[in-house]
Amino acid sequence: MEKLRKHIEEITPVSDDEFEYIKTFFTRKKVKKHQYLIQEGDQANVEYLIISGIYRVYYLDNDGKEHIIQFAGENWWMADYNAYFNQKEASLHITCMEEGEVLCLKLHGREKLAADLHKMEHFFRVKLTRGYVALQRRIISLLSGTPQQRYEEFSALYPHMLQKIPKKYIAEYLGVSRETLSRLYSDNKSK
Repeated sequence: MEKLRKHIEEITPVSDDEFEYIKTFFTRKKVKKHQYLIQEGDQANVEYLIISGIYRVYYLDNDGKEHIIQFAGENWWMADYNAYFNQKEASLHITCMEEGEVLCLKLHGREKLAADLHKMEHFFRVKLTRGYVALQRRIISLLSGTPQQRYEEFSALYPHMLQKIPKKYIAEYLGVSRETLSRLYSDNKSK
């Protein structure tokens, strides 16, 4: 739970008593490689803080084609947020790509923490805002960036993930073919 405290204190300090209260809302879960945290149709009443591992959040279209929304690593939060905040069935999948561990927070716990501790309300608002900004940046990149620009942005933002995520998934995330990704990778190595 010390990682949780450190993560919170990157935004706001908490006292020992406050942290003792905060941690009662979180449960720890070990996750195996290829294990699903959420699948389409599940009740998605949990938000996850990643302690370790890399996760893939994606949508399956009617043809069974996977569309990767995000990769998530240590200290990232993830959920099917439409389902989580609106208490609906999930439309996304979350899969563990390497063995890991997450902390789970239910919506009612999140709401109670935010109501009881202004510091936590501030923390959640900052995290949600940063996530929203990152999502907007990703959408703009997909809409207007060239494959080269998208690859360079991904490799600059997430260099540690380049070696850990199979190239097939990076290609899907960037919206390019596997062959195009190989060319982009080779072009960047030769610079």
